[in-house]
Amino acid sequence: MTTPLRTHLAVLTLPAFKDNYLWLIHDGSNAAIVDPGDAAPVKAALAAHKLRLTAILLTHHHADHIGGVPGLLQEWNVPVFGPRNDGIALVTHPLGEGERIGVPGLDLALDVLDVPGHTLGHIAYVRRNPGREPGAEWLFCGDTLFGAGCGRLFEGTPQQMMASLGKFTALPDDTLVYCAHEYTLSNLRFAQAVEPGNAALDARVLADGMKREAGQPTIPSTISLERATNPFLRQGEARIVQSLVEAGRLAPGAPEVDAFAALREWKNTF
Repeated sequence: MTTPLRTHLAVLTLPAFKDNYLWLIHDGSNAAIVDPGDAAPVKAALAAHKLRLTAILLTHHHADHIGGVPGLLQEWNVPVFGPRNDGIALVTHPLGEGERIGVPGLDLALDVLDVPGHTLGHIAYVRRNPGREPGAEWLFCGDTLFGAGCGRLFEGTPQQMMASLGKFTALPDDTLVYCAHEYTLSNLRFAQAVEPGNAALDARVLADGMKREAGQPTIPSTISLERATNPFLRQGEARIVQSLVEAGRLAPGAPEVDAFAALREWKNTF
């Protein structure tokens, strides 16, 4: 599946492992890969589309996001962009909040956000769209935000993850969300359990269910869709708070961060 952006840029979806997505950004000649956990599908896509790899972009240190880097570097001598503080030895261009990169070989600038929570050094990449061209805002968020969900807190705190997700909700509504896993349907089941009666959520369950039945990815989604249906962006909604209180997971009147933490703990065992 290819998502067209401008006439000269596209994002190719590369499934990997059981449920990973690798994102290959290209202009028909050159390409950059986001979070190549496995080199094989990247090499196959580059060959099939006659593309030359010009850059590698990493969001965090987990093996299913960086495992393919050595194999790619054996064939292509390219820069490896990645988080400054996440312990990835292969990163040649360390990045952090507020930096902007020009992706080599592509007419593409990406802003960097620090988004700790899943890991302490996790970063995300944002393509801005000052001209407001439809479909040209991108978010490559790794394992911080998922379709109707968020990443587990392996290293960070609920406060950190809430702040990280808040950076995403501040992005324009039509920003395309390129996350790294196909977790959407299981996340939607949890979302319906904690926020029954959400019409937008019910509609998404039907739409994304049909996509999966047809063998299509549910990703990318959009920021507006996530705001309307993702419980981890809606922890302050009255119905979600009510569900948490009724389940004995939250004290009435507790701070919003406690609601977020309770949601994350509930999802861990849902």
